Amino acid sequence: MGALTGLGGSAIASPILVNYMGIPLRVAIGSGIIITIANSSTSGASYLSRGIANLRIGYTLAIATMLGSIAGVLLNLYTPTRILYIVFGAVLLVAPLPGVIRGSSGGEFVRIHSNQDSISARLGLRGSYYDERRRSQIDYQASNFIYSFFSMIGAGVIAGLLGIGAGAFKVLSMDYIMGLPFKVSTATSSLVIGLTASSGGIQYLILGYTDPLLVSLLTPGVILGSYISSRILNKLTSRTLRIIFTAVVWFLAFDMMRRGL
Repeated sequence: MGALTGLGGSAIASPILVNYMGIPLRVAIGSGIIITIANSSTSGASYLSRGIANLRIGYTLAIATMLGSIAGVLLNLYTPTRILYIVFGAVLLVAPLPGVIRGSSGGEFVRIHSNQDSISARLGLRGSYYDERRRSQIDYQASNFIYSFFSMIGAGVIAGLLGIGAGAFKVLSMDYIMGLPFKVSTATSSLVIGLTASSGGIQYLILGYTDPLLVSLLTPGVILGSYISSRILNKLTSRTLRIIFTAVVWFLAFDMMRRGL
Protein backbone atom coordinates (compact mmCIF):
# COMPACT_ATOMS: atom_id res chain seq x y z
CA MET A 1 0.00 0.00 0.00
CA GLY A 2 2.87 2.38 0.74
CA ALA A 3 4.40 1.95 -2.70
CA LEU A 4 1.03 1.98 -4.47
CA THR A 5 0.04 5.36 -3.03
CA GLY A 6 3.48 6.92 -2.58
CA LEU A 7 2.96 7.07 1.19
CA GLY A 8 5.95 4.98 2.19
CA GLY A 9 4.92 1.90 4.17
CA SER A 10 5.65 3.25 7.67
CA ALA A 11 2.64 5.59 7.46
CA ILE A 12 0.56 2.43 7.51
CA ALA A 13 2.85 0.13 9.50
CA SER A 14 3.48 2.48 12.45
CA PRO A 15 -0.21 2.99 13.40
CA ILE A 16 -0.79 -0.77 13.13
CA LEU A 17 2.22 -1.53 15.36
CA VAL A 18 1.09 1.00 17.96
CA ASN A 19 -2.68 0.44 17.92
CA TYR A 20 -2.84 -3.35 17.52
CA MET A 21 0.54 -4.75 18.64
CA GLY A 22 1.36 -2.55 21.65
CA ILE A 23 4.67 -1.20 20.35
CA PRO A 24 5.68 2.12 22.02
CA LEU A 25 5.06 5.06 19.69
CA ARG A 26 8.64 6.33 19.46
CA VAL A 27 9.99 2.81 18.83
CA ALA A 28 7.38 2.35 16.08
CA ILE A 29 8.40 5.69 14.57
CA GLY A 30 12.13 4.90 14.74
CA SER A 31 11.69 1.40 13.33
CA GLY A 32 9.12 2.50 10.77
CA ILE A 33 11.39 5.07 9.20
CA ILE A 34 14.04 2.35 8.66
CA ILE A 35 11.65 -0.01 6.86
CA THR A 36 10.66 2.91 4.66
CA ILE A 37 14.13 2.66 3.14
CA ALA A 38 13.39 -0.95 2.10
CA ASN A 39 10.05 0.15 0.66
CA SER A 40 11.65 2.93 -1.34
CA SER A 41 14.61 0.87 -2.55
CA THR A 42 12.34 -1.82 -3.97
CA SER A 43 9.55 0.24 -5.49
CA GLY A 44 11.75 3.20 -6.51
CA ALA A 45 14.10 1.00 -8.53
CA SER A 46 11.16 -0.68 -10.25
CA TYR A 47 9.50 2.64 -11.09
CA LEU A 48 12.77 3.94 -12.53
CA SER A 49 13.21 0.90 -14.76
CA ARG A 50 9.69 1.43 -16.11
CA GLY A 51 10.30 5.12 -16.76
CA ILE A 52 7.56 6.35 -14.41
CA ALA A 53 9.70 7.91 -11.66
CA ASN A 54 11.63 11.04 -12.64
CA LEU A 55 15.17 10.80 -11.26
CA ARG A 56 16.09 14.45 -11.88
CA ILE A 57 12.99 15.80 -10.12
CA GLY A 58 13.38 13.30 -7.28
CA TYR A 59 17.00 14.12 -6.50
CA THR A 60 16.58 17.90 -6.63
CA LEU A 61 13.65 17.72 -4.19
CA ALA A 62 15.38 15.15 -1.94
CA ILE A 63 17.83 17.84 -0.81
CA ALA A 64 14.92 19.71 0.78
CA THR A 65 13.32 16.67 2.38
CA MET A 66 16.60 15.49 3.95
CA LEU A 67 17.21 18.88 5.54
CA GLY A 68 13.66 18.94 6.90
CA SER A 69 13.93 15.37 8.22
CA ILE A 70 16.95 16.23 10.38
CA ALA A 71 14.99 19.08 11.98
CA GLY A 72 11.93 16.85 12.43
CA VAL A 73 13.82 14.23 14.47
CA LEU A 74 15.11 16.93 16.83
CA LEU A 75 11.56 18.26 17.20
CA ASN A 76 10.31 14.76 18.07
CA LEU A 77 12.58 14.60 21.13
CA TYR A 78 10.83 17.56 22.74
CA THR A 79 7.24 16.66 21.81
CA PRO A 80 5.04 14.81 24.38
CA THR A 81 3.84 11.35 23.24
CA ARG A 82 0.17 12.29 23.46
CA ILE A 83 0.76 15.28 21.18
CA LEU A 84 2.60 13.01 18.73
CA TYR A 85 -0.49 10.78 18.51
CA ILE A 86 -2.72 13.74 17.72
CA VAL A 87 -0.26 15.30 15.26
CA PHE A 88 0.22 11.92 13.55
CA GLY A 89 -3.54 11.51 13.13
CA ALA A 90 -4.08 15.11 12.04
CA VAL A 91 -1.35 14.86 9.40
CA LEU A 92 -2.88 11.69 7.97
CA LEU A 93 -6.37 13.19 8.11
CA VAL A 94 -5.47 16.37 6.21
CA ALA A 95 -3.20 14.76 3.61
CA PRO A 96 -5.86 13.45 1.16
CA LEU A 97 -8.19 16.49 1.28
CA PRO A 98 -6.91 18.22 -1.90
CA GLY A 99 -7.31 14.97 -3.81
CA VAL A 100 -10.87 14.57 -2.54
CA ILE A 101 -11.82 18.15 -3.39
CA ARG A 102 -10.10 18.53 -6.76
CA GLY A 103 -9.24 15.00 -7.90
CA SER A 104 -12.71 13.72 -8.80
CA SER A 105 -12.17 14.05 -12.56
CA GLY A 106 -10.06 10.88 -12.72
CA GLY A 107 -7.57 12.47 -15.15
CA GLU A 108 -3.83 12.05 -15.02
CA PHE A 109 -3.22 15.73 -14.19
CA VAL A 110 -4.72 17.75 -11.37
CA ARG A 111 -2.93 20.87 -12.60
CA ILE A 112 -1.18 21.54 -15.91
CA HIS A 113 1.41 24.31 -16.41
CA SER A 114 1.52 25.66 -19.95
CA ASN A 115 4.89 27.31 -19.30
CA GLN A 116 7.83 26.43 -17.07
CA ASP A 117 9.47 28.90 -14.74
CA SER A 118 13.11 29.66 -15.55
CA ILE A 119 14.59 27.57 -12.71
CA SER A 120 12.56 24.46 -13.59
CA ALA A 121 13.52 24.89 -17.23
CA ARG A 122 17.25 25.20 -16.42
CA LEU A 123 17.09 22.10 -14.23
CA GLY A 124 15.41 20.20 -17.06
CA LEU A 125 12.40 19.16 -14.96
CA ARG A 126 10.33 17.48 -17.66
CA GLY A 127 9.74 13.99 -18.94
CA SER A 128 7.34 11.43 -20.37
CA TYR A 129 6.17 7.91 -19.65
CA TYR A 130 4.07 5.26 -21.33
CA ASP A 131 0.72 4.72 -19.62
CA GLU A 132 -0.17 1.04 -20.00
CA ARG A 133 -3.83 1.55 -19.21
CA ARG A 134 -4.33 4.43 -21.65
CA ARG A 135 -1.89 2.89 -24.11
CA SER A 136 -0.37 6.25 -24.87
CA GLN A 137 2.76 8.30 -24.18
CA ILE A 138 2.13 11.10 -21.68
CA ASP A 139 4.43 14.14 -21.72
CA TYR A 140 4.73 16.54 -18.80
CA GLN A 141 6.77 19.46 -17.55
CA ALA A 142 7.22 20.60 -13.96
CA SER A 143 7.03 24.21 -12.81
CA ASN A 144 7.09 26.23 -9.56
CA PHE A 145 10.26 24.51 -8.39
CA ILE A 146 11.01 27.03 -5.61
CA TYR A 147 7.53 26.67 -4.07
CA SER A 148 7.77 22.89 -4.25
CA PHE A 149 11.27 22.94 -2.73
CA PHE A 150 10.09 24.80 0.37
CA SER A 151 7.00 22.62 0.68
CA MET A 152 9.32 19.60 0.57
CA ILE A 153 11.28 20.99 3.54
CA GLY A 154 7.97 20.97 5.43
CA ALA A 155 7.32 17.41 4.27
CA GLY A 156 10.78 16.46 5.52
CA VAL A 157 10.05 17.94 8.96
CA ILE A 158 6.88 15.83 9.17
CA ALA A 159 8.83 12.78 7.98
CA GLY A 160 11.45 13.17 10.68
CA LEU A 161 8.92 14.03 13.39
CA LEU A 162 6.63 11.06 12.73
CA GLY A 163 8.92 8.61 10.90
CA ILE A 164 6.42 8.17 8.08
CA GLY A 165 8.31 9.28 4.99
CA ALA A 166 5.60 11.96 4.51
CA GLY A 167 4.90 10.57 1.06
CA ALA A 168 1.39 12.01 1.19
CA PHE A 169 2.76 15.56 1.22
CA LYS A 170 5.42 14.81 -1.38
CA VAL A 171 2.73 13.49 -3.73
CA LEU A 172 0.55 16.54 -3.14
CA SER A 173 3.43 18.95 -3.71
CA MET A 174 4.37 17.36 -7.02
CA ASP A 175 0.74 16.90 -8.01
CA TYR A 176 -0.61 20.37 -7.20
CA ILE A 177 2.40 22.70 -7.15
CA MET A 178 4.65 21.23 -9.84
CA GLY A 179 1.85 19.94 -12.05
CA LEU A 180 3.06 16.35 -12.50
CA PRO A 181 0.79 13.44 -13.46
CA PHE A 182 -0.43 11.55 -10.40
CA LYS A 183 1.40 8.34 -11.30
CA VAL A 184 4.68 10.22 -11.77
CA SER A 185 4.15 11.98 -8.42
CA THR A 186 3.51 8.65 -6.70
CA ALA A 187 6.48 6.90 -8.31
CA THR A 188 8.90 9.79 -7.71
CA SER A 189 7.70 10.11 -4.11
CA SER A 190 8.49 6.43 -3.55
CA LEU A 191 12.00 7.12 -4.81
CA VAL A 192 12.57 10.25 -2.67
CA ILE A 193 11.17 8.70 0.51
CA GLY A 194 14.20 6.43 0.92
CA LEU A 195 16.61 9.37 0.92
CA THR A 196 14.44 11.26 3.42
CA ALA A 197 14.21 8.20 5.66
CA SER A 198 17.98 7.65 5.55
CA SER A 199 18.74 11.04 7.11
CA GLY A 200 16.12 10.67 9.85
CA GLY A 201 16.66 6.94 10.37
CA ILE A 202 20.34 7.36 11.25
CA GLN A 203 19.37 9.80 14.00
CA TYR A 204 16.72 7.49 15.47
CA LEU A 205 19.19 4.60 15.35
CA ILE A 206 21.80 6.57 17.30
CA LEU A 207 19.16 7.71 19.82
CA GLY A 208 18.11 4.09 20.50
CA TYR A 209 14.55 4.36 19.19
CA THR A 210 15.00 1.62 16.57
CA ASP A 211 14.29 -2.06 17.32
CA PRO A 212 16.52 -4.18 15.02
CA LEU A 213 14.42 -7.35 15.53
CA LEU A 214 11.22 -5.52 14.65
CA VAL A 215 12.84 -4.05 11.54
CA SER A 216 14.13 -7.46 10.43
CA LEU A 217 10.65 -8.99 10.81
CA LEU A 218 8.89 -6.21 8.90
CA THR A 219 11.36 -5.73 6.06
CA PRO A 220 10.67 -8.95 4.03
CA GLY A 221 6.94 -8.17 3.90
CA VAL A 222 7.62 -4.56 2.91
CA ILE A 223 9.96 -5.62 0.09
CA LEU A 224 7.47 -8.17 -1.27
CA GLY A 225 4.55 -5.74 -1.08
CA SER A 226 6.56 -2.95 -2.73
CA TYR A 227 7.58 -5.23 -5.58
CA ILE A 228 4.00 -6.35 -6.25
CA SER A 229 2.48 -2.86 -6.09
CA SER A 230 5.16 -1.29 -8.30
CA ARG A 231 4.21 -3.75 -11.04
CA ILE A 232 0.49 -2.94 -10.94
CA LEU A 233 0.62 0.87 -10.48
CA ASN A 234 0.71 1.64 -14.20
CA LYS A 235 -2.34 -0.56 -14.83
CA LEU A 236 -4.62 1.39 -12.47
CA THR A 237 -6.48 4.65 -13.09
CA SER A 238 -5.38 7.74 -11.18
CA ARG A 239 -8.90 7.99 -9.74
CA THR A 240 -8.57 4.47 -8.31
CA LEU A 241 -5.27 5.41 -6.71
CA ARG A 242 -6.81 8.50 -5.10
CA ILE A 243 -9.67 6.42 -3.65
CA ILE A 244 -7.22 3.89 -2.17
CA PHE A 245 -5.00 6.70 -0.90
CA THR A 246 -7.89 8.47 0.87
CA ALA A 247 -9.56 5.40 2.40
CA VAL A 248 -6.39 3.99 3.92
CA VAL A 249 -5.10 7.29 5.27
CA TRP A 250 -8.38 8.37 6.86
CA PHE A 251 -8.91 5.03 8.61
CA LEU A 252 -5.48 5.21 10.22
CA ALA A 253 -5.85 8.92 11.02
CA PHE A 254 -8.97 8.44 13.14
CA ASP A 255 -7.38 5.50 14.94
CA MET A 256 -4.29 7.49 15.92
CA MET A 257 -6.26 10.57 17.01
CA ARG A 258 -8.51 8.39 19.15
CA ARG A 259 -5.48 7.18 21.12
CA GLY A 260 -4.14 10.70 21.57
CA LEU A 261 -7.45 12.07 22.83
